[in-house]
Amino acid sequence: MIIPAVAADGSYYPVEKLQAHMDGVLHLAVSVFVFDGDHLLIQKRAAGKYHCGGQWANTCCSHPHWDESIESCAERRLTEELGFTLPLVRHQTVEYEASVGEGLKEHERVTLFSARTDRTALAVKPNPEEVEEVRWITAGELHAEVADNPEDFTPWFRIYLQRFPEFDFLNQQAVNRDRSAAQS
Repeated sequence: MIIPAVAADGSYYPVEKLQAHMDGVLHLAVSVFVFDGDHLLIQKRAAGKYHCGGQWANTCCSHPHWDESIESCAERRLTEELGFTLPLVRHQTVEYEASVGEGLKEHERVTLFSARTDRTALAVKPNPEEVEEVRWITAGELHAEVADNPEDFTPWFRIYLQRFPEFDFLNQQAVNRDRSAAQS
């Protein structure tokens, strides 16, 4: 899969997804957070994923195809991974770097999206090639689990929790850039 990488001058150029992770190239990504009240839908990545398999992550995350908008990517992956669609709200864009094991590295410029739903009316149909399990969790419960077993959670999800402990990116409707890199 060819994804957009970010050049030093801010322009985009095509790069193969695995190569971007092998070389630690800055590239575009999306992360989606679906809420029911104060509960967040999280997913356990399928064990067969080429990195971070079997670890818990936010609702959905991915990379846009080279010719795809980030909005379209977020909508597409929500459907492909979890089998549903919801109206998404675009939030800020953040950057981070993290080792994801096996010599691979994420270096992403991620646009955050959220959606609100009533989980009793939401039909979640995880794609077993992408998602092993899903569950709903509060921020407090999530922080306790991450503190007890950080290795059970993807590096980027831990970074998001450090930056937004109460999911407070939701209060920032404007699209902003946070260029600071975090350590996992």
